[in-house]
Amino acid sequence: MTTSRPLRVTMVNKYYPPHLGGIEFHVRDLAQGLVEHAGAIVRVVVCNGSDAREEERIDGVEVVRLPRVTELSSTPVSWGFARALREEALRSDPPDVFHFHFPYPWGELSWLAARVKVPMVVTYHSDIIRQKVALAAYRPLLDRFLDRADLIIASSPNMIAHSPYLAPRAHKCRHVDFGLHVERFAGDAKTSARAEVLRSEHPDRRIVLFVGRLIYYKGADVLVRAMRHVDADLVMIGRGPLEPRLREMVLAWGMTDRVRFVEPVDDAELAAWYEAADVFALPSVARSEAFGLVQIEAHAAGTPVVSTDLTTGVPYANVDGVTGLTVPVGDPEALADALNRLLTDDALRERMGRQARERALSQFTIPRMVANTLAVYREAIDPHAERAGVRQ
Repeated sequence: MTTSRPLRVTMVNKYYPPHLGGIEFHVRDLAQGLVEHAGAIVRVVVCNGSDAREEERIDGVEVVRLPRVTELSSTPVSWGFARALREEALRSDPPDVFHFHFPYPWGELSWLAARVKVPMVVTYHSDIIRQKVALAAYRPLLDRFLDRADLIIASSPNMIAHSPYLAPRAHKCRHVDFGLHVERFAGDAKTSARAEVLRSEHPDRRIVLFVGRLIYYKGADVLVRAMRHVDADLVMIGRGPLEPRLREMVLAWGMTDRVRFVEPVDDAELAAWYEAADVFALPSVARSEAFGLVQIEAHAAGTPVVSTDLTTGVPYANVDGVTGLTVPVGDPEALADALNRLLTDDALRERMGRQARERALSQFTIPRMVANTLAVYREAIDPHAERAGVRQ
């Protein structure tokens, strides 16, 4: 890959912030990181939230929002997507590499239709789990898309080993750790002062914290069941369709004085909650939970985590016996035992919290993610590169 000019990257995803979403935030952080730390020229091609085409520059990233005509099963559709990808490749300053963020079926179908001859990298964020009927029809196109990719990025070795779509293509998969603004959760004097206020609202018991949407795969109901056997307060930050059921469970079991539901908060308040908590819980029950970035945020604050042993990146993010504890999926008794172990053993909790913080602040940074992603780009762009030579 030539170094005589800046690297040019075109990323493709469903949406881009201010649209909310974990993948959208990752795309933003990586795109801005490439601009800031690598001097790259980054364009992002996504769908708009409306039927208008918009182009803008946000923090150095050129964002092209194509008109959306409809949305099917959370997949925005723009009739001009394939044409837009061809136009990207034919620009006077074409990209050196396209970087797709999977899953986005319409984007992947558009890439196949566009027949663009530019190196292409895919970040494989998660398997498609629930849409089984649609997946059966889409599977042949998905296989073609992944086969066309030069390299595939995965956020953990677990995903490469256990995904039915990645395992057969492990030879061209590369592990790159997610990068977060971990410094935002590492705390400062203002964060600590706010954390003390939050702790004072729970004077009689320690705090177990949950952060996330209240949806089927997060296992929030398993956590509420476990809390019947844990002498601590549970704070659940998030909203979602399971909230009414969870509130009914709390009421039926007489735990209204120990379980608190909190609406989503900004990063500053969230950092204070992470610091105020004694233990963070992520009891996910399905492979839809591909990683659980909230674990890294909690770690950055020095808070150990109890999570589940899913065959995804969840136990990679939270290393059992090092940064916290892992328990079997869907087992409220085992979850309660792990929470009690950390809550009652100050030395263990403090040691794991310290180790969690050190790992988060060294391994999951944006500059490190950018450097490792650049290595994947170089390998994909250079046809003579040793494909097995770039490993994390």
